[in-house]
Amino acid sequence: MAGPKDLDPSSSPRALLGAELRHAREKAGLSQEELGGRLFVSGSFIGQLEAGTRRMQPEYARMLDEVLGMEDFFTRNCRAAAKSRYPEHFAEVAETEALATAIREYAPLLIPGLFQTPAYARAVNRAYAPTAPEEVIEEWVAGRMERTRILDDPTTPLLWTVLDEAALRRETGGRTVMAEALGHIADLARRNRVIVQVLPFSAGAHTAMQGSLKLMEYEDAPPLVYLEGVATGRLEDDPATVRHHKLAYELLAASALSQEKSLALIEALAQDYTHEELP
Repeated sequence: MAGPKDLDPSSSPRALLGAELRHAREKAGLSQEELGGRLFVSGSFIGQLEAGTRRMQPEYARMLDEVLGMEDFFTRNCRAAAKSRYPEHFAEVAETEALATAIREYAPLLIPGLFQTPAYARAVNRAYAPTAPEEVIEEWVAGRMERTRILDDPTTPLLWTVLDEAALRRETGGRTVMAEALGHIADLARRNRVIVQVLPFSAGAHTAMQGSLKLMEYEDAPPLVYLEGVATGRLEDDPATVRHHKLAYELLAASALSQEKSLALIEALAQDYTHEELP
């Protein structure tokens, strides 16, 4: 695995923890694999902690303090790194996607967060929490829009999404909201900022019918896959698991419409929503 990159300890609590972990590990004369073995995790997982692509959980912080003789340094400081505006099951994903060099995602039921408009995000979050106070919904929407800032860079990360036709036809927030949402996706595609393919209903059965998946790659850390369900999700770094889902994604892309045909369908549906002619 590539060596961990130099981190700016002042940039974030996770950067501080990663830099200190690398320093403490090297001082102890341990490789990433050796330290991982003492924590019953992979060397790749240790590398991801050092690179800041994985969040340090309290149980690992306690074990690292014990193994590396750090008293309670990691235990105390991981509390600061754990603060997030996102739901617990998604907080680490939101942080790791901001560091990714490439993101490939299959979205079966809704437009992915990185593609959402504020109105669409508001409708989705209201559906998730129908009794939540308005200020809570707006805070969630603000957090989702903050994630989309990674698209401000014209080239990084590479963002390639396969959208199920169901996500485009499910009327979320009303026809006006959908017209705006699909128009936004089309604009991103026409500006060559993202790669978008649509998996049509006519494709039939496929490799990811059981749920969504998100593959993330990094410059100096192993790839991750994120699998999500209702109010739950998990990050996986096991190489065999990542390879399995990478193949699933490649098969999805092979079954999807071309970029040109996908864009044409998205724009046609946006027009249909605008003119209230959707069948």
